[in-house]
Amino acid sequence: MAGYKETPRQKMIGMMYLVLTALLALNVSKQILDAFIVVNESMEVTNSNFSKKLDNTYSKFQKQYQSNPSKVAPYWEKAEKARKLSRDLENFIDSLKFTVIMTTENMKSYDSAKTRPLNRVERVDNFDIPTHFFIGNSEDGSNGQARVLKNRIDLYKKQMLDLVDPKMRGTIKMGLETEGKFLDSYKQPQNWEMHNFYHTILAATVTILNKIKAEVYNAEFDVVNNLYSAISAEDYKFDVIKAKVIPESRFVFSGESYNAEIIVAAYETKGKITGKWTPGAAELTPAMEANAHSIEGPDGVVSLSIPAGGVGLQKFAGFLQVVDPNGQTKKYPFNEEFVVAKRAVSISPTQMLVFYKGVPNPLKVVVPGGGSDTKVEISYGTVTKTDSNYVVNIPASLTGGPLRAVVTVSATYGEKRVTLGSESFRLKSIPEPDLSIANVKSVNVNRNVLIGNPTIYALRPPGFDLPATFTVQSYTFVTTSSEGQSIVLQGTGRTLTSDMVNQIKKARRDQVILIYDVKVQAPDGVRKLEKSITYRIS
Repeated sequence: MAGYKETPRQKMIGMMYLVLTALLALNVSKQILDAFIVVNESMEVTNSNFSKKLDNTYSKFQKQYQSNPSKVAPYWEKAEKARKLSRDLENFIDSLKFTVIMTTENMKSYDSAKTRPLNRVERVDNFDIPTHFFIGNSEDGSNGQARVLKNRIDLYKKQMLDLVDPKMRGTIKMGLETEGKFLDSYKQPQNWEMHNFYHTILAATVTILNKIKAEVYNAEFDVVNNLYSAISAEDYKFDVIKAKVIPESRFVFSGESYNAEIIVAAYETKGKITGKWTPGAAELTPAMEANAHSIEGPDGVVSLSIPAGGVGLQKFAGFLQVVDPNGQTKKYPFNEEFVVAKRAVSISPTQMLVFYKGVPNPLKVVVPGGGSDTKVEISYGTVTKTDSNYVVNIPASLTGGPLRAVVTVSATYGEKRVTLGSESFRLKSIPEPDLSIANVKSVNVNRNVLIGNPTIYALRPPGFDLPATFTVQSYTFVTTSSEGQSIVLQGTGRTLTSDMVNQIKKARRDQVILIYDVKVQAPDGVRKLEKSITYRIS
């Protein structure tokens, strides 16, 4: 104020002037709020379109992988990792967005915030609660969620670039800049956290978070397209052309048919392709051609169906003939074998063709009669014979590794080992546990129940029958004060701290208690749960 001693009246007038100035600064016009809402809706549409565009890219990528697994697998596995990293960061950004909306609006549940559009949020002009949530009690945002988000973004950028060939990293437009030269309204330097989230109204905060999501999509799109382009960067130059038999199955039952397609590998023609085949032979010789069966098909593909008669190993052979670029007709021989077995039935639970990581998965295998020395193998993990049948163990890893494992069964028929079949299983982390305080399942709860047993329970969810134990390691406790301010406390272990218990004791009727960001030690490793606990004091 002034440099001389002021009277109480002058001090009061000066203080009122400061308050009025602050109120004028906070008076965000309806037109500006409407503009933020319009921009946010546009960002949400853009993100939705970007997501669909990425899905289309992954679909094309997967088709390339399915048509040539050995060549595409290294790039497809990296693309899958890029998708996992991006979805993890996207889900984290959404959790921040919905939590700050819930806290600012004083909603009763996290799910309510997820379903409420910004144009129906009443306190879109509030900046106190969003600032406290993202900046915390710090001058640089180091104690708030903004610093956590920045660290997640920096780690994401590094992990995504690690997926790209070092020679090509300079072509990737990652965006998501967190170390630039940021200036405040007075042209003074400030860090990323303060620049984006200090004194930012809720409408702007939500829009900024959706903008960051768009940058994540953009980075993901660039990385995945770079990996997709790398597939054909070193295409093979084919110098061998041969006929190939593609059977639906090499194992059929008596009375059924053996079905297969025969193609000329590495050769493409739009004309009709012809050939001959004969059963019971390993080779179709010129002397056998007169009595062989004729076959033909368009576009270089011939469909073959052979009735399955006698039980045991069956053979067939033949050739396809095509016209080469010089107009000469060339023959390409083929031969194949399959096993015919009597009908047998094995009905057993298959866990929806899913193996869970970190826990033993029971597997039942029944081999039709005639075979011996049964061997069960898996492409990822281990399979062990037990007294009752088999047990599959998948490494307890929450990230990395393939998304599927293939179980292959073979047996010996006569003197030859025959592959009887295979089945692809999805590899999944075990389901998240059910969370509760004092084992209370309902939303409305008496505070005395929570105080009497201030313990977080993480229990195996109903319907998941495999053995699994979860130990709570850390969590975040959120509620509001009587003045409507957000109270955020951190806890370790599964017991609520004394500060949290005191907050519950002081809780008003209809006050919301939220436990989220829960980390547990699960059989497949330490994981942060998507689930949260929400109670309303009754």
